[in-house]
Amino acid sequence: MGIEMELHSGRPARKRASRETLLRGSYQHGAALARALSSLDRHSSGKLGWIDPYGDTLFNEQEAHVAQQEVAALIHGCTDEEQKAALLDLADLLRACATTPGSYLWFMGD
Repeated sequence: MGIEMELHSGRPARKRASRETLLRGSYQHGAALARALSSLDRHSSGKLGWIDPYGDTLFNEQEAHVAQQEVAALIHGCTDEEQKAALLDLADLLRACATTPGSYLWFMGD
């Protein structure tokens, strides 16, 4: 189980056309990111709890902005170095999404 992330300049298509909007991706921390987010409850953990480790989740720039504060708290309490690296990568992509008008951060779970 893992979660890969892609930052897109617009809403990504689920097929090959998504490459047209791809700005950058993160594929190296999938399992660690899934573990770091696994303790979050979808109903009471804010935006990060929405991320589905078994499916796809999209955040627009407004949702990414809100999630930035949530990931900062997770990083602060993290003691596992792999998970911390994954959360720092997530924080970087959330920041980029929040400051790029019309962008989306696509979480691809497997």
